[in-house]
Amino acid sequence: MAAPRSLFCWCLLSVGLSQRVKVRNEVTGYVGEEAVLQCLFPPAGPEVKVNQVTWMKDTGDKKQNLAVYVPNHEPHFPVATGGRLRFLNASLQDATLVIHPLRVSDEGTYICEFATYPHGNEDGITTLRILARPTNMAEARKVQAGNAAVPVAVCTSANGKPPANITWRSSLPGNASASEVTNGDGTVTVTSHFNMVPMAAADQQQITCVVTQRTLPEPENLPVTLAVLYPPEVTIDGYDDNWYLSRNEATLRCVAKGNPPPTNYSWSTPSGPLPSTVHVQNDQLVVQSVDVAVNTTFICQVSNSVGTTRVEQIVLVRAGPNMAGAGTTGGIIGGIIAAIVAVAVVATGVLIFRQQQKNRTEQDDDLDGPPAYKPPPPQKKTEEPELDSHPPVAENIPLKASYFEPSLAGDPPEPDLPRYHELPTLEDKEPAAATGPSPEDEYLDQINPIYDALSVASGEHAQEQGFIMSPALYV
Repeated sequence: MAAPRSLFCWCLLSVGLSQRVKVRNEVTGYVGEEAVLQCLFPPAGPEVKVNQVTWMKDTGDKKQNLAVYVPNHEPHFPVATGGRLRFLNASLQDATLVIHPLRVSDEGTYICEFATYPHGNEDGITTLRILARPTNMAEARKVQAGNAAVPVAVCTSANGKPPANITWRSSLPGNASASEVTNGDGTVTVTSHFNMVPMAAADQQQITCVVTQRTLPEPENLPVTLAVLYPPEVTIDGYDDNWYLSRNEATLRCVAKGNPPPTNYSWSTPSGPLPSTVHVQNDQLVVQSVDVAVNTTFICQVSNSVGTTRVEQIVLVRAGPNMAGAGTTGGIIGGIIAAIVAVAVVATGVLIFRQQQKNRTEQDDDLDGPPAYKPPPPQKKTEEPELDSHPPVAENIPLKASYFEPSLAGDPPEPDLPRYHELPTLEDKEPAAATGPSPEDEYLDQINPIYDALSVASGEHAQEQGFIMSPALYV
């Protein structure tokens, strides 16, 4: 029983001694940058003496000495590292090691060992992880339109550690294939291809390569614009089915697109040369005056480096303008005008409605408050002046103008009928005496001689007076 107990005590002593060396369990460094491997040995008292500090690397089958420090001697580096190793503070209490610049081959397990007396060697172990930021790029591959799937884009994440992960983001149908290559320095290059059946519609479309790697703070997005080569796609514009004799400036235009862009346009007819009235201006065919010779089929042929495409347009020459198309055009224009008028009517209605609401709101506000109208202050009533019973006779007023005199050619009026100023009033209890005209009557006759002309009996006819007047006006 004594042997196991002594072994157990030795193990506890070893653990307690090893814990005195302060190191980091794992350190991460990047290729080309600096790594600091910490190693501290706190003072243990005068009974413990440190004689030497040594850094070693565990290569699997053996331990390789990298750096040694002995008091009163310069630091020693047994392995040729090109000056990449140095002590941060060379002492028996601080043996921190600095490696710069880092290489992928520096990754591994490092041991910091202190030679002490009387306890022997005490060490700490640190694992160094090396990371490498990759260089990422993506580009399109020029491919020709076809029926078989081919790589249309490639994305590369070079010299990374650990290897990058590459995905594609695309609305086009396709799939990706990836491969990895380990470089001589331990980094890895990842290549991914986006494969699809190249179509003309995919030209100039954009897809995105997405690279994810441990050293990147966030995924890197690399857009790629596809380049699909295809022969020209051609159409002919300008024919409106209304080419008639003597029409001026009729034009056909050859519209073409392709990759690369078309550069060669040619016009012809099935019978050979173009009519004499036709002129070609690159992609346009212009007819100065339509005649029967234009009643043919025009052919437009367009070429680029990929191929050649030709299209035909049949032209029918009419004797006169085609009015059916004009009706359709007029209907379209009328519909547009009607739509504009409808919008204007609706807008006007909305404005009127809002104005009415605003007026009602203002009226409600006025009713809620005191009246805005303030009557004038009362004034003292003044006595009315008495009318002069004998007003002065108006000057320069002709008495009884001739054109208002009643006609004397007919029968004289009956003597018993009163004149207009002789009619009884409400104040008169008895009819006035048939005396001569009073001064007031003379005054009225002078002022308004028309009254005599209007004072006719109810039985007389208006024709006798020379004008038409209703009996209701005889006042």
